[in-house]
Amino acid sequence: MTTLERLKSYLKEIEKNDKKGNKINAFLQLNLRAIEEAKKIDEKIKKGNSGKLAGKIIAIKANINVNGMNASCASKTLENYKSPYDATVIKKIREEDGLIIGMTNMDEFACGWSGETSAFGATNNPKALGFVSGGSSSGSCASVSAKMCDMALGSDTGGSIRVPASHCGVVGLKPSYGSVSRYGLIDMSMSLDQIGPITKSVSDAALLFEIINGKDEKDAVSLGSRTNLKEIEKVPKNIKVGILEFKVKDERIQKLIDKKVEEAKNKYGWKIQKIKIDYIDLAIATYFPIVYVEFFSATRKFDGRRYGKRIEEVCGEEVLRRILGGSEISKAEQAGRYYYLALKARKLIEEEIRKAFKKVDCIISPTVPRLPHKIGEKISIGEMFQYDALTCPINLAGNCAISIPAGEINRIPVGMQIICDKFQEQKLFQIARSFEKV
Repeated sequence: MTTLERLKSYLKEIEKNDKKGNKINAFLQLNLRAIEEAKKIDEKIKKGNSGKLAGKIIAIKANINVNGMNASCASKTLENYKSPYDATVIKKIREEDGLIIGMTNMDEFACGWSGETSAFGATNNPKALGFVSGGSSSGSCASVSAKMCDMALGSDTGGSIRVPASHCGVVGLKPSYGSVSRYGLIDMSMSLDQIGPITKSVSDAALLFEIINGKDEKDAVSLGSRTNLKEIEKVPKNIKVGILEFKVKDERIQKLIDKKVEEAKNKYGWKIQKIKIDYIDLAIATYFPIVYVEFFSATRKFDGRRYGKRIEEVCGEEVLRRILGGSEISKAEQAGRYYYLALKARKLIEEEIRKAFKKVDCIISPTVPRLPHKIGEKISIGEMFQYDALTCPINLAGNCAISIPAGEINRIPVGMQIICDKFQEQKLFQIARSFEKV
């Protein structure tokens, strides 16, 4: 199938199921130049000088700048803001002939867990219609799950790629902090956010990561991470798998994970042990003061003079909550009580996770310790916090982690999270691919 044929097939699926019928609501904007770009890519394929992503159709989360398209962050604030440049990750995708199909829905300014806070409506879960798709990269995960594209980019602050990947039954990678350039990302929290791939398979995640990974002079913290696609299929030997000790209320979820691990152990002879990480129960309380302060700081440019409308006048409830929280915590009399203590706790969590990787090669847990709720269902903030309970510690520490499908409960997908040490994406892909083969 040519790139153009694939594109037309996906556009037909979007027309049928994204805005009409089931109304998944994964896309906010489609690339009007896509057909023309597809023809050019097919010409390059014919001539034998196309890139590694030639023929791949890719969706982009609406907080990543794509030249000429709306980086709206699913907010009324930036509703009409057209990106004047390509983010580094987009530039790299284009250089390898990946085709951008459109911009995807998300929680407004990435503030949310479920995909419901978008100013343009919630994203429906393609695998469990009527249930949330998870957030904040809701549209990116739903578009891959609903077969509206080959792969997508999302951003992950505390689980924003892995949580919706788990709920939508796809593969979602949170790279090590610094492995992928954040230049061109409208981030929620600059010390936590990472752009990462969302795909149908581990191999595709490794492919897209290899393209976007690397040091970038426009992002001072970027370092890059070494990977070798040829090695991904090799099953690593003498692997020690750590099963995270964490009380998951829904025992059905933990049973699915345990079954998957047992099958891998029997097939590959890997060693399994329980592993405890101290202070992990403090992760959510640590994560939010940092996010609130950094988000408050990041939104001061949205004053209505330079970009769109004044954020406080048009934003949703969750965005406003985080702005007000960040404003309060940033005050001199509050910073010592909340923000600086959170930074100290973050160091403790990072150190405990570092020590854990002296004992094991990877750590396994459910991606999300609960099933998704129904769209519009009112749940407590405490229940909402559960979505990030097992993912946000990894952002605090800066490690790499991937969510892969582990099975289903009542036809709702459940993801398994695999965590590796910093900049060990190569090992992470090999382990995840081995699980995928099981």
